[in-house]
Amino acid sequence: MNIRLHNARILTMEKGKDLFTGEVWVRDDRIIYVGDKQGTDMACKELGVPGMEWDREIDCGGNLLMPGFKNAHTHSGMTLLRSFADDLPLSEWLNNRVFPIEAKMSAEDVHELSKLAVLEYLTSGITAVFDMYLTPESIADAFDVMGMRCVQSGGVNNFSQSVELVEEMYEKLNKKSPLQSYILGFHAEYTCSRELLEKIAELAHKYKAPVFTHMAETQEEVEGCRQRYGATPVVFLDSLGMFDYGGGGYHCVHVTPEDISIMKKRGMYAVTNPASNAKLASGIAPITAFLKEGVPVAIGTDGPASNNCLDMFREMFLVTGLAKLREKDAAAVDAADVLKMATVNGAHAMGLYDADILAEGKLADIILIDLNQPNMQPVNNIVKNIVYSGSKQNVSMTMVGGRILYEKGKFLTAEKPEDIYRKANEIIRKIESV
Repeated sequence: MNIRLHNARILTMEKGKDLFTGEVWVRDDRIIYVGDKQGTDMACKELGVPGMEWDREIDCGGNLLMPGFKNAHTHSGMTLLRSFADDLPLSEWLNNRVFPIEAKMSAEDVHELSKLAVLEYLTSGITAVFDMYLTPESIADAFDVMGMRCVQSGGVNNFSQSVELVEEMYEKLNKKSPLQSYILGFHAEYTCSRELLEKIAELAHKYKAPVFTHMAETQEEVEGCRQRYGATPVVFLDSLGMFDYGGGGYHCVHVTPEDISIMKKRGMYAVTNPASNAKLASGIAPITAFLKEGVPVAIGTDGPASNNCLDMFREMFLVTGLAKLREKDAAAVDAADVLKMATVNGAHAMGLYDADILAEGKLADIILIDLNQPNMQPVNNIVKNIVYSGSKQNVSMTMVGGRILYEKGKFLTAEKPEDIYRKANEIIRKIESV
C-alpha cells in the first residue's frame, strides 16, 4: 500500500537534523521518502517512476510526524491485574498477590489480555514494545493478530519457563514474522538460582547475544544479592559473563558508581520505569549519572499491574521531573534527551535499528501528533511541549509497519475493542472463581 503523508511538520529524530515542513511517503512497510515538497520530483526519478500513485493521501494539517515511541519494558498480559493489587510494597505485591493469580493464567488468557494492552499502546503513540511475560508464543500470536511490533525477552526463573525454552524461543520467534523478535533474558537475580544464571550466561556466549533482566529495582534486592554473593546484582551478574555481549537492566534504581562503570564498559542500556518505581516506592533512578557516564537510557512503562497505565507521555514527564527533584536541579535531564530515550534509544535497546528514525529505508512506524489542541499551543518549542505538556489526547494516528492501526480515536485493528474488553472481563471473573 502506498501512503502519502503531506503538509506536516516532521521531526525525524535523526542526529543533527532539525524539524522541518514536508512529507513522508510509505510503500508497504517501509519509508521511501522523507523531505520537503521540492524534493519529490527527484524522489520519483530515483524510484524510477514518472509520478507516484497513492492508495491514500493524508493531509496532516501542519501537525507533527515523528517516529513512534518504543516502550522498552512492559508485561502486556498483566492487564488482568490492573487495579487488582495496588498500594502494597513490591515484595508483598509480587509474592502474595501477583504470583498466585499468574499461576492460574493460561496461554490463551495471556494471548487475549495482551491484545488489551496493544490497544492502550496505540493510543499513546507506542509502535513497539519490549515485553517479558509467561507464554512467549501466545504473546507473539496476539501481537501478530493486532499488527503490533513486539520484541520479547526471556523471563525464566526458578518457578516458570526454562533455559531450554528461552533458547527455543530465541530460535523460533526471531524467524516467526516481521513484527516479532526475541532477546535473551531472565526475570531477576533474586528469582534465579546461580546454576540457572550460569546457563543463561552460557547462552549469551553461544549466540554472542545481549541479555536483559530486572536489575537493582529495590534496595532490598541489592542487599539480598550482597548477602548471597558479596556483590551488587550488576557486579555479580557481570562476573558470570552475563553481559559480555551487552544487554541491559530494567529499573536500575539502586546502582553504584561501580555498577554504572560496568554498564558503560559492557555497552548496556538502563531502562527506566519512573511511574512504576514511584508507585511501588522503589526509588528514583540516577538518570543524570547514566547520562554523564555515557550509559544510554531507554524508557518503559512496566506492566499495567504496577503502573497502572501504559502511557509514554506520563513516563517522559516523570523521567525528567523526578530527575530534577532527585538532583535538586531544574536543569537536569533536558526534554530533548528524554524524547531520544523514548524513541531512538528504546529502538536500539530492543535491536530495532530499522525503526529508530524517519528516513528512507526505515520501517514505517510513524505517529502523528495533533498540535492544534490547547496543551500544545503556543508553538514555542515542539520537543518541550511533547515531553512537558503532551498527552495521549494529542496522538492523532499510530502506524506500525505501514499499517494505520489507530486514527482520530478509532482503532483499525483486526479485532474490535469491545470484544477485547469483554474477553478480559470474562478472564478475570473465571480466575477469581477458581
